Formats: sequence, C-alpha cells, structure tokens
Amino acid sequence: MPMLDTPESRLPATNAGEAEPAHKKSPIRFVIYLALIAGLAFVAWRIHQNQLQAAATSAQQAAALMNRPIPVQVTPVEQKPMPVYLSALGTVTPYMSVTVKARVGGELLPVKFTEGQEVRQGQTIMEIDPSPYKAALDQAKGNLLHDQALLRNAQAEYKRYTALYQAGVVSKETLDADEAAMGQYQGAIAADQAAVDNAQLQLNWCSIQSPLNGKIGLRLVDPGNIISANTTNLVIINQLRPIAVYFTLPENQLPQVLRKLATDRQIPVDAYDRNDVQKLATGELLTADNQIDTTTGTDRLKAVFTNQDESLFPNQFVNIHLVLENRPNALVVPSAAIQSGVQGTFVWVIDTDSNGKPVARIQPVKVGLTEGQATILDSGPAQGASVVVDGADRLRPGQIVTVSASHAPPAQSTTQSGPFGRSGGPRPTAPGAAATHAARARQ
Repeated sequence: MPMLDTPESRLPATNAGEAEPAHKKSPIRFVIYLALIAGLAFVAWRIHQNQLQAAATSAQQAAALMNRPIPVQVTPVEQKPMPVYLSALGTVTPYMSVTVKARVGGELLPVKFTEGQEVRQGQTIMEIDPSPYKAALDQAKGNLLHDQALLRNAQAEYKRYTALYQAGVVSKETLDADEAAMGQYQGAIAADQAAVDNAQLQLNWCSIQSPLNGKIGLRLVDPGNIISANTTNLVIINQLRPIAVYFTLPENQLPQVLRKLATDRQIPVDAYDRNDVQKLATGELLTADNQIDTTTGTDRLKAVFTNQDESLFPNQFVNIHLVLENRPNALVVPSAAIQSGVQGTFVWVIDTDSNGKPVARIQPVKVGLTEGQATILDSGPAQGASVVVDGADRLRPGQIVTVSASHAPPAQSTTQSGPFGRSGGPRPTAPGAAATHAARARQ
C-alpha cells in the first residue's frame, strides 16, 4: 500500500524515536507541581494558624488587662465661693512721678537726702550755691533804697512848689515838672521792687524742695557739678502709696466692665505675680480710657492700689484679675479632670460596683468658666464626688481602678493665691508677651 503523506511521516526518524521519553517525563512533572502546591498550602495554613493564635493571645492579654485594675489619681469636687473675673497683663506705674530739675543754674551743694528714702512735700532735698543770687538781691534792694530816697526828695519839693504856686511865686509849668519827676521816681521804685522780688525768687529757687510725698531715687548728679537751669535732671521722686496699674482689655469685654463700673461705682481688682500664683495686692478700678486703640482693638484701664506694704513696684509686670462677680456656691474641679470626646465634655467619676470595687464611669458636665488649673461647672457631679485627674487616657466605662489621692494642689478660693477667672485655657507665665491674655466665658 502506498504510504500516506502526513506531517508525522515527513518527520525525521530520530524525532519519532525521541517522542516516547517525553511522554514518560510528564507524570514526574505533575508530581513535582503537586508537591510544590501542597507545600505552599501547608505554609499558608501554618501562617494562618499562627495569626489566629497571636490574635487569641492578644485577646486574652487584653481581657486580662481589662480585668486588671488601672491606677488613677482622683480629687474631690469642691463647692465654695469663687470669683468670676477678667484677666489681663498689667504694668505698675507710680501714681505720680516727678523728675526734679533746678530752676536756676549754679554749683550743686551737698545733697540733703539719702537715696531711696521717703520724702515729704516741701522738704529741702538739694541746694544750689546761693552766693551770686544773694548778691543780686542785695543790689536790687540797694537800687530800691536809692530810688525811694529820690522819691522822698521829689515829694518834698513838690509840696514846696505847691505852696509857692498858690502864693503866685512860681509858674504852673514848674509845678507840673516837679509832679512829673515825682511820678518818675514812683515808677522807678515799682521797677526796683519787682527786681527785688525776682532776685528773692531766684534765691529761693536755690533751695530745691520735694514737690510731693514719695520715695526718692538714685541721684543723677553729684555735688560740685555746675548745673543748668531747667535742663539737668537731678533726681526722680515717685509716689508709691497709692500706686497705679495700667492694663488693657479687648473691646468686646469693655461694655460689661463699663456697665459694672457705672452701677457699682467700684470694681475690685487683684494683682498677682508674673506666674499668676501669689496675690500681691487688692485695689479698685479707677477708670477706662476714653478711646479704643484701633491698632490693637483694646482699651486701656487704670486701677489704684493703696500699696501700704509696697508689694507693688514701678514697672513691675503683674497679672490683673478684674472681679466682675462672686459665685458663693460654685462647683470647682481641676482643669485636668475635664475630658472631651464624641459624647461631649465629661469627667471620669469613681463609683463602686456590686462587689464593692472602685470602677470608672463617664459623667457629662457643662463647663461654666475655666482659668488655668481651676474650672467652674454649671452642671456635673455632686460635691465630694471623686473625679480622675491622672490616668484617664487608659480608662473605659466600668473599668476597675486603684485609687490614690492627687498630689496636685486643689483649686484655690478667693482668699488664696489662685482664684478663678474667665480664661478659656492655661494662662501664659511670661508677662513679656505683648498681647493681653483675653479671658473668655464658655457658654
């Protein structure tokens, strides 16, 4: 039979002989692939099992942590009188300040004060060498005596010529000339008297007196120097009792201050140190400036302090608390206890569960006013309730806790050094800041 012409028949004889070994290798490849797939599947299963085991271990650890008490520090809610005030940065300024200058020139004699001492109004503190002014006064008095003698002689001649004129001996022109001479001498005497008064005034000015009651500063010129009139600064005298403090408030707070001032006629003002911790003095608001500074949007106010103990000193920076209201029964908590979340503002309150163990729960609060470390609550936990001030970041509702008292100082009342104000957050401790810390009320 003739052979069919197919693609296989046209292949070389060697290819037909090699096809049989290729078919024998196919099962081996399949077994290898199957083993690789099984190995990968086993590895993936082991990884999955390890992940499940790690998740279970983490869940067990989390459950253990949930059951383990968390240490927290607590402080009780207080109910006490608290002031509501506006706060600002102020600068202490002398109630009155005078830079003493000499009104006459000359050599400065030894001073008659001790630097830093208290002086009274009218007290002599310095002297200018009076010798030239005494000589000028003596000369003016001599001129006065000379012209007075001439006037007396002119008056006597006028009387004689008047009698002669009445007797018809002298003419009217002669009498008038004598009368005019007498008037000239009277004018000269008036000028001489003015010269005497001026010389006496110059001599009096050689004695420099204090124009007010106050404390004298360091002398600016040493004795023996020649000073010029109305030019050389000699010493500065500041009145420290009473003393003034200038501070600024934002224009949006000014209306309530002016209404309070118009109604009560006086607003208490407390001055605290630069750290806003220690109370230095208590005074009253005197007045507010009659215009607002357009560049800063603030108004300048002036408070007056008696300063009997001189706790306030000129150019000292102080924190001013302008008391607008006193709340007699305010609920006060430390600001560290206030927390915020999706449920709003709240505090962690410590209660006891059915087993008598202390547990934490969330208590919603309404914040009235905040100032630094103290916060007044309009609503919230009752007086005496324990609120968490440290460790709140790890708490969950129903979490068992171990309680310890807070080491932080409690919020202080009006009579102590850290009263309460209208600020919305911690106050700056560096009074060198230019902007006034504006106290705000949270509605």
